[in-house]
Amino acid sequence: MTSSTRRGRSPEGRAEVRRDLVAAAAQLFTDRGYDETTVDDIAAAAGVGRRTFFRYFRGKEDALSPDHERGLARISEVFDGAHPDEPLPSLALRAAETVFELYTEDAHVARMRFALVGAVPALRDREAASVHHYRRLFTRELTARLGGRPDGELRATVTAAAVVAAHNQALRRWLADGARDADLPGALEHFRRVAPMLPLDDASEQASAPDLESVTRRLERAARALEQGASSRTG
Repeated sequence: MTSSTRRGRSPEGRAEVRRDLVAAAAQLFTDRGYDETTVDDIAAAAGVGRRTFFRYFRGKEDALSPDHERGLARISEVFDGAHPDEPLPSLALRAAETVFELYTEDAHVARMRFALVGAVPALRDREAASVHHYRRLFTRELTARLGGRPDGELRATVTAAAVVAAHNQALRRWLADGARDADLPGALEHFRRVAPMLPLDDASEQASAPDLESVTRRLERAARALEQGASSRTG
């Protein structure tokens, strides 16, 4: 207990304790089952106490999640530090790609998480809630940059939905195929294929309202197809 307390006193130590808890939860949920595993089981397997567990998570359904707070902070940092002249499609994709690291840090745990999220409704609901947070953040950041343009809020909303859906589809595809390091560049390239679909380039700036509506409908269909493809892989 004393050792875990010391570990939690620095940012690096807290990150280590969190990783240990996530790994313990993933292994126990896989071996015993989600319903059969308790918070006390997870804490004991990670070598910490119950009170320490609740410093990091509100409940066991949160213990399997990547550090989404860190992911959201990384996205904000990319937008805040971007050059004013950087094209928005490039900026949006660059920000989204930072989230891949949350899953690639420990591919073994990521594979277990992927299987569990597809099988346990409580974990699937938790994952859906995190997707909403990412989509909302992208919408806010893009709206701030498109506020003075025609249909800027619509463009921001559609772009955010498409970027997050494409990111999730590429990530789930990588996980379903085994989460191999060698396949990660291909997953990123697959994600970047969404770029031409985004209504953010110069041509779309000059598009008429009917043209923008057509782009919006096309992106909505693409987002639905991406989500359906992801669902079939997790089913």
